[in-house]
Amino acid sequence: MDLYSEDINKLIDELAALPGIGSRSAQRMAFHIINLPIDRVKRLSSAIIDAKQHVKYCKECLTLTDSELCPVCANEKRDHSTIMVVENTRDMIAYEKTGKYEGVYHVLHGVISPMNGITPADIRLKELIERLKGDVKELIIATNATLEGETTAMYISKLVKPAGIRVTRIATGVPVGGDIEYIDEVTLTRALDGRTDL
Repeated sequence: MDLYSEDINKLIDELAALPGIGSRSAQRMAFHIINLPIDRVKRLSSAIIDAKQHVKYCKECLTLTDSELCPVCANEKRDHSTIMVVENTRDMIAYEKTGKYEGVYHVLHGVISPMNGITPADIRLKELIERLKGDVKELIIATNATLEGETTAMYISKLVKPAGIRVTRIATGVPVGGDIEYIDEVTLTRALDGRTDL
């Protein structure tokens, strides 16, 4: 027997399908949404639809943006000869919060993971190699300190080094198995400052 009506169950199911949301959290969120004034619910649904319709990949670094270029790539004051490679947009934002990095980024949207069937062709490596044909002096690899992140870092290093571009890896201030988006700014800054050549 269903405890809730069909509409409530549908809302709970949709919310529970989101990453990191369990059934109890989905229930709490569903009832919170139901109890909101209708104008707030309309703003929420409109924000979701607008984001889905207008957010796209930056044509240069491939982060998510609603413009042709993201604010970092569009900023002429940034050092475009230094590119930091990150796994996802959340990792890029984590580094931006430190306020210490002045280069630009390249977002892979994943890592190489043979166990999960993710090959180099499945992440944004082709676009990275294309960018390296420009005036790039250093490539900082800032993938997570996981087996997949390390595999991806070594793969990129072997791919790029023959081009004569300096390839560095963020220092191990980032704990092994840790996700960059959850690490504090001080640790991220130390990791960036202590990067090493690969």
